[in-house]
Amino acid sequence: MTSSLSAQWDAARDIRSILLRFVAFAILLANLLLGGNEGAERMHIVVVISYFIISVASVATARFLPSLSWLKTLFVVLDALLVALILYAHILGGPVTENHNLTTTSLVVAFILLNHVGLKQDRRLVLVFSGIVLVSWVAMLAITAARHHTADAMSLLAAFFNQDLGLTVSFGFTAFAIYLLARDHDRTRKEALKADKRRLNLSRFFSPLVVADLQEGSSNLDLERRNAAIMFVDLRDFTSFAETAPARELALVLAEYRHLVSGTIFSYGGTVDKFIGDGVMAVFGQPKATEDDADRALACALDLVDALNDWKNHSMLNGYPALNAGIGLHYGTVVGGVLDSGCHSEFTVIGDAVNVAQRLETLSKSLDAPLVVSSALMARLRKPVPSALWIPQSSVPLPGRRLPIDVWYLRREAGLNPSEDNSGYETGVMQTTLQRSSFQSSPPASDVRTG
Repeated sequence: MTSSLSAQWDAARDIRSILLRFVAFAILLANLLLGGNEGAERMHIVVVISYFIISVASVATARFLPSLSWLKTLFVVLDALLVALILYAHILGGPVTENHNLTTTSLVVAFILLNHVGLKQDRRLVLVFSGIVLVSWVAMLAITAARHHTADAMSLLAAFFNQDLGLTVSFGFTAFAIYLLARDHDRTRKEALKADKRRLNLSRFFSPLVVADLQEGSSNLDLERRNAAIMFVDLRDFTSFAETAPARELALVLAEYRHLVSGTIFSYGGTVDKFIGDGVMAVFGQPKATEDDADRALACALDLVDALNDWKNHSMLNGYPALNAGIGLHYGTVVGGVLDSGCHSEFTVIGDAVNVAQRLETLSKSLDAPLVVSSALMARLRKPVPSALWIPQSSVPLPGRRLPIDVWYLRREAGLNPSEDNSGYETGVMQTTLQRSSFQSSPPASDVRTG
């Protein structure tokens, strides 16, 4: 979106630039045709023809060679020299005259072309153009004063410090104002590019809704306890594949896998906390908890089961290894926010819930299950549990944890394809109703269906 808006702004700027050039050319041509150039007709004809050629060449190079910055500088210099030539025309073209019509025309053209350079929003080009014009203008005034003064120095000063010098000073102040605008634009542009780069970096890990909070530096970034759903995703036998796979093939498989997983997580409003080799840790409820975190996390996990199964089949057809994936999903209290580690700060979550989710993902391997979900997450659902071939198992011990946990898991062949049903809950699996008392350790939950 940013690049599109930038392109539109550049197109509008180019149109304004062409219009200013046309106005300047029309003024020069009108001055020539109306005879406001006594004593310097030939010089003015040269200026008009030269300006027309330069304008056509400038527009053509801007259209077809936009990347050559030195051409922009060249045409700015040529424009400034043409303005200087107009200023000098009544001196170079004939005897001294008090007619300042041509000088008035050069004044108008000088200001128009100054604005034309200002549209480029490049303070260096503004300095180049205004510097050449001002030096030429002052030189013209000095030559004119030398021609008009008498023998005494006071007449020379009186001839130099006249109304024309005031116009020169006005041009200088205008050029300075445009320079300041160009400088501010340059700073704003750099800050916008940095902000856009930060946003792009954040968008690689967080959903668009979360990126806004991170950019604004809201209080949600502070470390605090909050409830969240934690998901771990890991590929089976990836280490064995990585030992023998060519580097390019390894990078391709890993990139496709990460893109698939992170894209699915973002689509459900989750956050990618970190990538750990072929493992992905995701959080739903970070940096701000919502009431439907558990529902979105489970829907995302079921969608990932089908998506990763399709990816595995697609990889087999293309000659790549068929890698199964395991997902562990848990809901609990975590400490989330920016964790300052001195030289490196990390936006993450820590706590027992994270450890449980990681162990559930490990458990999925021994159960040969694509997805293992804790009963704690099931109890937090606000909607009915999506129908699938759920298998409940009570009091499952987890390594390093004193208390066992009740889990639900899917068979490897099972999965939920949400596209088959608009409601997201109906499948062809036979359904029965489990009593809430099945898991005495879990908080009360909605009626749950299983196959």
